[in-house]
This record gives sequence, structure tokens and C-alpha cells, in this order.
Amino acid sequence: MNEQENVVELLQDIKGLLSHSKKVLNINDLVKYTGLSKSKIYKLSQLKLIPTGKNKHIRQLFFSKAEIDEWLLGEPNLSDEFLELQFNKQMLRNRKSGL
Repeated sequence: MNEQENVVELLQDIKGLLSHSKKVLNINDLVKYTGLSKSKIYKLSQLKLIPTGKNKHIRQLFFSKAEIDEWLLGEPNLSDEFLELQFNKQMLRNRKSGL
């Protein structure tokens, strides 16, 4: 590796470390932080199984890093089977309530 490649690699490492010091994460930050896929995060947020930001004026999802850490340490059930079951229950409730 030449010196320029070393500098680029070092800058990428620094950028990664800085992203972990954020207090508020967007969806892309959360993907990197947790290793979950975007689609799984969207499913979890739709089912209200993951703590999300509460600002109704912002359409983009935001997450408090502290709340995500607490949630992850609480051993959430993230299996696809569980999420599918919860999604189906939500759909059934929506049909019954006429939504």
C-alpha cells in the first residue's frame, strides 16, 4: 500500500469511530451500528418494536443511540418468524378496525 491509500484507510477508520459517537442516528447509521438490514429496521419501526424518534414534523426515521443500546441489551426478538407473526397480527387488527 502506498502512503495515499494508508491515509484514505485511516480517514475511513476515523469516520467510522466518529459515527459511533453520535447521539441521534438515522437509518443508515443504525444499519452500520446494529448490523440489521434496512428492511428489518423498517419492519420493526412499522410494528413499533424498536424505539424511534417522536418528531412528527420529520418524515425520516431517527433513533436515539441510548434508547437503541437499551433496546439491544434487552434481548429483543429479531427473528424473521416473530416479525412476520407481529406484522400479520397488526394487519388483522387493521382489518377489524376498518383501516
